[in-house]
Amino acid sequence: MQQIAEWLERLDLGQYAQRFSQKEIDVSVLPHLTDEDLKELGVPLGHRRKILAAINQGAESIQPIAEGTRGVEPKNQRVPERRQITVLFSDLVGSTALSERMDAEDQREVISAYQRCVAEAVRRFDGFVAKYMGDGVLVYFGYPEAHEDDPERAVRAGLELVAEVGVLKTHASLAARVGIATGLVVVGDQVGSGAAQEQAIVGKTPNLAARLQGVAAPNMVVIAEGTRKLVGNLFELEDLGAKDLKGIAGPEHAWAVLRPSSAESREARDTSGLTALVGSRRTRFAAAMLVKGNK
Repeated sequence: MQQIAEWLERLDLGQYAQRFSQKEIDVSVLPHLTDEDLKELGVPLGHRRKILAAINQGAESIQPIAEGTRGVEPKNQRVPERRQITVLFSDLVGSTALSERMDAEDQREVISAYQRCVAEAVRRFDGFVAKYMGDGVLVYFGYPEAHEDDPERAVRAGLELVAEVGVLKTHASLAARVGIATGLVVVGDQVGSGAAQEQAIVGKTPNLAARLQGVAAPNMVVIAEGTRKLVGNLFELEDLGAKDLKGIAGPEHAWAVLRPSSAESREARDTSGLTALVGSRRTRFAAAMLVKGNK
């Protein structure tokens, strides 16, 4: 806990060291803290924002602590396991252009605001921020905590984050692109340290999500066929057709998410066998009748 105390002192927030210690919050817990967690600790709004910003920036705050722990045998390592997760990859549009027309300090503030916005949006749906990669954010739904509706949570989080990034008040107007894919992966131990640390997953899914982000227009959420089948008719979609994606064998069908559907029911999820027009009343009625007839 001494490392946490030193970290808080560097932020001029050493008065909270005892509260963190009482709640057993160590270095490994820091990346998972939410605004609600800090609120429960009695940390006022301004200081909560300062702590979360320091955690998100990672390299300048957490890295020195991580370096001090090198050589210590990690505890409670997870045994690699196969599981289905939904991966969301968010990217800030035009970050290269931003770097050319603003100074480094202003750009840093813009990137930090974007990262905080994404993190807060996905955490409302129990998404796990696995890694920050400059203007990219890698998020897991279904790990470490799984829900039966993780694909739906990911899509809703994607819609909210592109909307919220678009109205952020920063030095420049911002827009985000989001790619989402669902599939089986192998989840292993944490790799790296500090800002580069992530919960390693192996499989096609993360790469597919990142590639789908690349075909999205600004402020667009694009999902893979596997995700579309799992969310059913809960969202109105635009068929983008089959896409040849770099690093992916064979074409992948892509769908742009327009908005939540008016037919938001549990039955609407079970419509993977339907091929009628997505989002139309006819499709929603047919889906409901099919499910009802199968009962």
